[in-house]
Amino acid sequence: MRLIRLVVLALGVLVAPLAGEAQRQPTKVHRIGLLGGGSASTNAARIDAFRQGLRELGYLEGKNVAIEERWSEGKANLLPALVAELVRLKVDVIVSAGPTVTRALKQANVSTPVVMGFDDDPVGSGFVSSLARPGGNITGLSSLSPGLSAKQLELLKELIPRLSRVAVLGSLIHPGTTQSLQEMETAARALGVQLQYLDVVDPKQIEMAFETARKERADAVLVLTSIATNLRQRQIVDLAVKSRLPAIYFTKEWAEAGGLLAYGANYADLFHRAATYVHKILKGAKPADLPVEQPTKFEFVINLKTAKKLGRTIPQSLLLRADHVIE
Repeated sequence: MRLIRLVVLALGVLVAPLAGEAQRQPTKVHRIGLLGGGSASTNAARIDAFRQGLRELGYLEGKNVAIEERWSEGKANLLPALVAELVRLKVDVIVSAGPTVTRALKQANVSTPVVMGFDDDPVGSGFVSSLARPGGNITGLSSLSPGLSAKQLELLKELIPRLSRVAVLGSLIHPGTTQSLQEMETAARALGVQLQYLDVVDPKQIEMAFETARKERADAVLVLTSIATNLRQRQIVDLAVKSRLPAIYFTKEWAEAGGLLAYGANYADLFHRAATYVHKILKGAKPADLPVEQPTKFEFVINLKTAKKLGRTIPQSLLLRADHVIE
């Protein structure tokens, strides 16, 4: 017994320094770059969802993960410098908060893995070879869903049975716009509706676009996503009400800001799912082997306060289908 106690004591003396060393081993801190072409404030809900996704996977800021957040505030010319900055910081992965950012990363030929928080048309934009096999260092989520624009037009027609002319605000330089317009044209012909496309490249053109819509006697407005429209959410919503034009937007944030209708992919869910891609990459997976996923959740939101301002009665059929009704 004495011999056994001596052996145990000796082992304890030998193991103690190793245990102490293990305790002193620092926890690896992964560095994630988060790059957006808009502003942090207009993307707050999406970024919160991404952070929540990370927490659910065991990543805690300040302990085992650090997020380097950069925003160009709508100034695309600033993106190359921000990309270079994240590369210098040697982040492990970069989360792209939109197609304009993904293009800047692609053009900079960065080797860092890139996870798209969303993209309107990743294949058409040349970011990935295919959704199933991305084939490079870019993967993530696509907001592209066949029939989405047509559905928005159908909702406007249900709201306004005599709908004949719809002004469409968007930007042709924004990925996905061309495909959305093609889908919309097909739906418009079936519904007997004429589309009036108003290209908005610069936010300064927004007021002029609404004036044109009024002069051309548009019955409603459909707003597509783009950097220019995203940065002027409040202005667009206010102009739509001021112009007495019912409008439909692409995310619930627009309805929460005072827009009449919103229908589209749940972007917060896309960014929440982006955390899973980051996790897999940090664990050693290659972006080329991670298929790009499409939206699985959609939201239809109605703002009754805005309907009242416009003097519009929302049909019961629409109210029953809404995921959220703002009263």
